[in-house]
Amino acid sequence: MTDFNWNDLRAFLAVARTGRLTTAATRVGMDHTTVARRIAALEAGLGALLFDRSPQGYALTAHGERLMPTAEKIESLTLRAAYELGEADQALTGTVRIGAPEGFGSYVLAPLMARLADRHPGLDIQLVAISGVLSLSKREADIAVTLSAPREGRLVSRKLTDYGLSLYAAPSYLDARPPILTRGDMAGHRFIGYIGDLLYAPELDYMQAPDVDIHVALQSSNLIAQLQAALAGAGLCVLPDFIAAKEAGLRRVLPDAVHLDRSLWLVTHADLKPLARIRAVTAMILEAVKADRIMFKGT
Repeated sequence: MTDFNWNDLRAFLAVARTGRLTTAATRVGMDHTTVARRIAALEAGLGALLFDRSPQGYALTAHGERLMPTAEKIESLTLRAAYELGEADQALTGTVRIGAPEGFGSYVLAPLMARLADRHPGLDIQLVAISGVLSLSKREADIAVTLSAPREGRLVSRKLTDYGLSLYAAPSYLDARPPILTRGDMAGHRFIGYIGDLLYAPELDYMQAPDVDIHVALQSSNLIAQLQAALAGAGLCVLPDFIAAKEAGLRRVLPDAVHLDRSLWLVTHADLKPLARIRAVTAMILEAVKADRIMFKGT
């Protein structure tokens, strides 16, 4: 290969990580025909087929799998070089993608978007609030809020906050049934919770009560769906206090007897952490959480 083009590798990495031309094109700021053309140019230059094409998308071939770690290393070196030369570090422009659990994303980060846009008008912010985990190593996000600290990869993390969870229900549900005065009174009640075999993190498995026979009759993989079911009077639901505090239609049940503590972590890739746009967004997230510290503890 005589002429090497970094943008060809950018296109390759984006397609490898997303599996689709259109999604990859959005990720790297090109149109899908340009991405396809760059993939073809890279394959021609290397003399190897890097992807198997199908109606379902693009999948790496054995050649593509072998190229992936080298391409990621070049990507890391390019980002670091840009930082050290001061070009990327000084520019508060570009796109920052934030991945977060749907509850934190919807109730904390989404309201923060207006302030982010006002303070840093040159940034485009993408918020991915999902029931799952995005891979920073695969560049699926630039910043992630996670339920636990990462244990591998070139990732930098810090504890964002501890937060409390309590048992809640709508008055319409509670008023139509015998009062719940002790933990034992919860037996026989209808609970709302996660689908056990679809839990994406062990920290979400909080419906195990050894002293009470709990039946989770209504299950969803999505916390916001659970919340809406609780607001509609469907049953009892364990919810983060920072979410329930913003919903007037919920009543806390057994606040002294049912309470859980969990943590949220703010994670970035080591190569991206020094960039000004990443520092600016993480600073605002930390600022927003600090301002609502009492709400996160549920006191």
